Amino acid sequence: MNPILVLLKKDFSLLLRDRTSIALTFIVPFAMIYLFGQIFHVNSSDPGPSGIPVAVVNQSDNPAAARLVLALKAEKSFRVLTQYVNPDKTTRPLAEEDLRPLMRADEFRFALVIPRDLVRTDEIGVHLKVYSNPRNEIESETVNGLLQKTLFSNVPELLGQSMQARAKAYLGDARLNRFNTSVASAVADAFGGARDRIRASMERGNFGLRRLDSDGAAPGDSTRTVRDALSRVVKVDDIQVVGKDIKSPAATQLVGGWAIQFLLFALTASATALFREKEHGIFDRVLSAPVTRGDILWSKFLYGICLGLIQLLVLFLAGELLYGIDVAGEAVNLVVVCVFAAAACTSFGMLIAAVSPTPDSARGLSTFAILLMSAIGGAWFPVSFMPEVIQRFSKLTLVYWSIEGFSQVLWARATLTEILPILGYLTLMTAVVMGFSVWRFRKGRIFE
Repeated sequence: MNPILVLLKKDFSLLLRDRTSIALTFIVPFAMIYLFGQIFHVNSSDPGPSGIPVAVVNQSDNPAAARLVLALKAEKSFRVLTQYVNPDKTTRPLAEEDLRPLMRADEFRFALVIPRDLVRTDEIGVHLKVYSNPRNEIESETVNGLLQKTLFSNVPELLGQSMQARAKAYLGDARLNRFNTSVASAVADAFGGARDRIRASMERGNFGLRRLDSDGAAPGDSTRTVRDALSRVVKVDDIQVVGKDIKSPAATQLVGGWAIQFLLFALTASATALFREKEHGIFDRVLSAPVTRGDILWSKFLYGICLGLIQLLVLFLAGELLYGIDVAGEAVNLVVVCVFAAAACTSFGMLIAAVSPTPDSARGLSTFAILLMSAIGGAWFPVSFMPEVIQRFSKLTLVYWSIEGFSQVLWARATLTEILPILGYLTLMTAVVMGFSVWRFRKGRIFE
């Protein structure tokens, strides 16, 4: 037989004997393709984001305001929050003063306040307030666009009410009633319809502008032109609750995701170096001294934390030098988060080394796991853009909580007390993963 064919057969035989390689070659790419398809809603009837929490405070008794809230609830991209949960689990309607502390705690990042003066009487127009914590630019732009779409679909009726209120202030009730009656009669005579129904519609503020905005443009106009015109009479108070004084917002939003990815790859490579030390006989020589297997593992763990801390600080300092991120001003809390994130990443690397039979399988498994956690943990794009099922798994990843910690420190300038819950989640993950890894190492053959 041709030597080339013999060697080819040998390579395929080795591949078929290595189940890990087969899985990494075929199953992992399939899984990643499926995951990204779910994240980007490929072939989905609802391709947009879903479940983005948006708080709504309705201070107006105008019926149109209630319809606006219902329209927001009907928007599949939003999860509208209107209730405040008390410590005893009872609920009450959200108030405007609740928004800032809840947004600082990252319960939600966007809120709409419908004030009592929703319909302006001093001038023709509509008044609204939008609170925001634009921690992620993509998410922020998407939410603002969806809010505008929903608001402008309801603005024409509110604008009509404003016109009626303004006319009433100038003309008085009697003259306004005569005016509405005259217009309703003229419309009914010219185009048909019941005069009383047309008049009642006018008094509710419905002048037919909704059709222009939703059913298409009037002759010679475009829907965009109509919306631009409406935007001029809609007064929206944009109130940024968090991150308003950040020097470099874009870089501050992105640096945490970059840092945790690089850290995972570095610390996983460091942990899987255990295989190389075994091949070189280092363990045999070390264990001949008064050193236990546990001593070796915990020294590796501490080494990983130190290496991870140094790497993270170097990356954040580079961000300060290159992009103006304010690292020095939050140095203490940032170091604390970096230590806990490095510990979690090190435990992950130890887990990969503990469950992998060979160095090659460890590298392949770690690559898949890091890409998976980065994808669903928010390192690449907002978690809110993923299906709600995947969003639940996002909070089980160390990437998610590490990014939360970095963002709370650098973007929200949170205090140590405020980031304690995040540190608690990272500590729990580290303890569970490291405990399992040590157990696996003691039962495994890496020291033999």
